[in-house]
Formats: sequence, C-alpha cells, structure tokens
Amino acid sequence: MADLNNHHSDTLTAIFQHPVSHNIRWHDALSLMEAVGTVVEEHDGKFKVTIGDETEVLSRPHDKTIGEQMVVDLRRMLANAGFEPAAPGKED
Repeated sequence: MADLNNHHSDTLTAIFQHPVSHNIRWHDALSLMEAVGTVVEEHDGKFKVTIGDETEVLSRPHDKTIGEQMVVDLRRMLANAGFEPAAPGKED
C-alpha cells in the first residue's frame, strides 16, 4: 500500500468525512490520486484515474474544489482499493 504523507492523509480523511466535504481542492485530490494510483491526462483534458482495479475518467472541476459526486466516486474507489483514513490515535 502507498506510503501517504501528511497532506495526502488529510485529503483522504476529508474524502471519507460525513457529511460529504465541499471544500476538497482539485489539486489535493489529484495529488492523492497520483500517490495511490495511476493518473493519465487525456488529450481532451480529462483524467483517466486507476486506483486498485477500478478506472474512472474524471473532469477537472470548473472551480478549485471537487464536486460531491467526485468525492463519492473517489471514496468508493479508495475504499475498494483498501484505503481509508487512520482511526484517531492509530496513526503510525
């Protein structure tokens, strides 16, 4: 499993937050996706993201933050690949 830095861990925690966080920056999400999977920017500007055995094509959001549906999709992909935020007090 990927060794995540503090910034990636914070983004992962935000993605799994309930209710869905509406302030996750695209740059942060993209950095996390690159750390845990494969990201290829397509010729049309979309991003082909593979995490674990799932691949999604994502569009860069119009503003700086990702939308609720992208958060839900990333949460699913990350969980299916075995990624989840560390429980409080369990950080190693």
